[in-house]
Amino acid sequence: MTGSVYGETFAHWRAGCPGPWRDYTHHAFVEGLRNGSLSRASFLHYLVQDYVFLVHFARAWSLAVVKAQTLDEMKICAGTVDALVNHEMALHVTTCAAQGIDGAALFGAVEEFENLAYTRYVMDAGLQGDFLDLMAALAPCCFGYGEIGLRLARSAAPDTPYRDWINTYSDPEYQTVMASVGQMIDGAIAQRLGPDPTTSQRWPNLQARFTTATRLEVAFWDMGLRGG
Repeated sequence: MTGSVYGETFAHWRAGCPGPWRDYTHHAFVEGLRNGSLSRASFLHYLVQDYVFLVHFARAWSLAVVKAQTLDEMKICAGTVDALVNHEMALHVTTCAAQGIDGAALFGAVEEFENLAYTRYVMDAGLQGDFLDLMAALAPCCFGYGEIGLRLARSAAPDTPYRDWINTYSDPEYQTVMASVGQMIDGAIAQRLGPDPTTSQRWPNLQARFTTATRLEVAFWDMGLRGG
């Protein structure tokens, strides 16, 4: 298994669902960001929904602090909450404010069904399962956006109006946080499942959680396109 900048566990999970992963990371919405063809209405609809998503996503990472077994796990999860709440969401606030959508409107936006399905699936993974269940459900969003950001930073049209979005996820600071998360997940997997985790009885269930969350990411992009 060839590793990833985001760790061996992620590399295994990604390889376990190649079709859904490509559908997610090369979705028409993503390609619209890359070449600039995505309508502004679709982008703003997505951005409002993604802001609501990130509120729940930050809560899920906060739950991970509770589920953690080591101080290192707690530190990484707490740092991820900080990155989400104090940095990533700033892009949404700034962009939407320029379109007359203020912070109160963002926080109070009505959730689309795809948003409800995804965020509640992730929270359910953490509430019913353990730390590894939660990490498997959280991982596609973290590492998928990292992959997409890096690819689009290299290949996006020079005049795409979505350069700020691309820069957010290709930024070295975001990439460093994601690499740390990947290393932490590798350590958590090794600690709980041993040196060859793919042979563990738990592995198929963890793969299924990752794959389901990836499919929900595809549906989220579909929802964004529908908004246009």
